[in-house]
Amino acid sequence: MTKGILGRKSGMTQYFSENGELLPVTVIEAAPNVVLQKKTVSNDGYEALQIGYLDEKESRVNKAEKGHAEKANTSPKRYIREIRNAELDEYEVGQEITVDIFEPGEKVDVTGTSKGKGFQGVVKRYNQATGRKSHGSRFHRKPGSIGAMDPARVFKGTKLPGQMGSKQVTIQNLEIVNVDTERHLLIIKGNVPGAKKSLVKVTTAVKAN
Repeated sequence: MTKGILGRKSGMTQYFSENGELLPVTVIEAAPNVVLQKKTVSNDGYEALQIGYLDEKESRVNKAEKGHAEKANTSPKRYIREIRNAELDEYEVGQEITVDIFEPGEKVDVTGTSKGKGFQGVVKRYNQATGRKSHGSRFHRKPGSIGAMDPARVFKGTKLPGQMGSKQVTIQNLEIVNVDTERHLLIIKGNVPGAKKSLVKVTTAVKAN
């Protein structure tokens, strides 16, 4: 079954494993999450565990959000996400979820919002090849042919210049190197999507062996 927690990306650093190997790691700060709701098939049409992370200012909360948090006997949360395929019987509304649900060596999937890179051309956005750099080429970084002669239109999904980044990205099968329960930190091998201090969701790996 799936388990997960919300946190913030603190940044990247280096970590020495027990056998002396130097690993590039990402540090995720995941303060205790709170179970806000258990969604069931009979009531909501599907099963999911709704969790909240970081307290929100009173001035930014409406009555509905405040009442929803009071049912879990907690303060309104800034970030609210759902975890599918969770073992609902193991959780109670209002229960705290901490980083100790994970162990070193465990495989996880990390979901975040990638860094925005602005309006980019096809060479940077889709890694397309450039044209010749010679004089008179008139084709250096253009997208090339973008449509058929019949029908005389550009098909949906054609790779063209546009907004790059700032999208939800999930990196799968990352390994947890260490868990610091005192400082609420997850040390994960490799890089995860997003800028520093951005929200990330860490869940059990779907495709782990």
